[in-house]
Amino acid sequence: MVDSIHATAEAPSRAVRRGPEPARPRLLRRRGRRLNRYTGAPLVLISVNLLLFVTFFVWPAVTGLLYSFTSYTGVGDAPYVGLDNYQRLLNDKAFYSALTRTVTFTAGVVPLTIVLSLGTAVLLVTDYTKGKSVARIIFFLPWLISPIIAGVIWRWMFGENFGLVNFVITSLGGKEVPWQSNANLSLFVVIIAAAWGGTAFNMLLFVAALKNVPTAYYEAASLDGAGSWAKFRNITLPAIAPTTFIVVLLSVLGSMKEYALVQAINAGGPGTANNLIVQYIYTKGFQRAQIGYASAASFVLMLILMVIAIVQLVINRRRES
Repeated sequence: MVDSIHATAEAPSRAVRRGPEPARPRLLRRRGRRLNRYTGAPLVLISVNLLLFVTFFVWPAVTGLLYSFTSYTGVGDAPYVGLDNYQRLLNDKAFYSALTRTVTFTAGVVPLTIVLSLGTAVLLVTDYTKGKSVARIIFFLPWLISPIIAGVIWRWMFGENFGLVNFVITSLGGKEVPWQSNANLSLFVVIIAAAWGGTAFNMLLFVAALKNVPTAYYEAASLDGAGSWAKFRNITLPAIAPTTFIVVLLSVLGSMKEYALVQAINAGGPGTANNLIVQYIYTKGFQRAQIGYASAASFVLMLILMVIAIVQLVINRRRES
């Protein structure tokens, strides 16, 4: 009796012994390990880029923002002046002149760049064009040249006393053209050179976009009797609209920040007639030792670029929707 009672009493204790681990926690741990593995690897891979971004963008940007509220000259202390630099900037006519010339320069470069790059891409994609591979290398060469070297080449071409263009004009019996001393002609040369430099990279973008347009659309349009211009306007342009948006956005932002090419061609001349906004900032910050004031101008330029980019993104999103 006693033995049977003890056996009956021990039965529940055997039932509660730890058996195999429940499947649910083990599954959760496996999922956790997979999650850590798949989330940790990308973090490790982007950590280098993240470190470079913080070192070369975030830290200089924060430092520049702090300097914009000071009268820092590049050496010694940085006395805090509050919003004085920004108030002074609002009343600076030279700043508005440089900003206006930058907008004019951008308005001339961006449309010309798009026309040249898209026209070149269409010619390189057309079946009737011969020597496409060689032509792509030749047209891509400007992208491989430093803006300083490209500027020197254009300065040699459009020099008033020693330029190739004036040599050809005078050889044909014409008069020398004041490419450097005339402000309008000087800005015209810079616009042409900037469009030439930006055509190469944008041409590659357009070539890739044109190749992705389905040929079935063109075949259907041909059956309907559509001509070449009708196909280009109604099929090609809508199909490459996303690429066109990227080209316009990058060209606008790049033109608003142009410095090296202009400096190499004519240094914003004659005099300061064609100084762009970045040259204005460089002159104030590094030649006149007004680091705080130049930092304030830099942040105003950054805000303008952010507004332009946001407006273009909103317009593009509405078109896509």
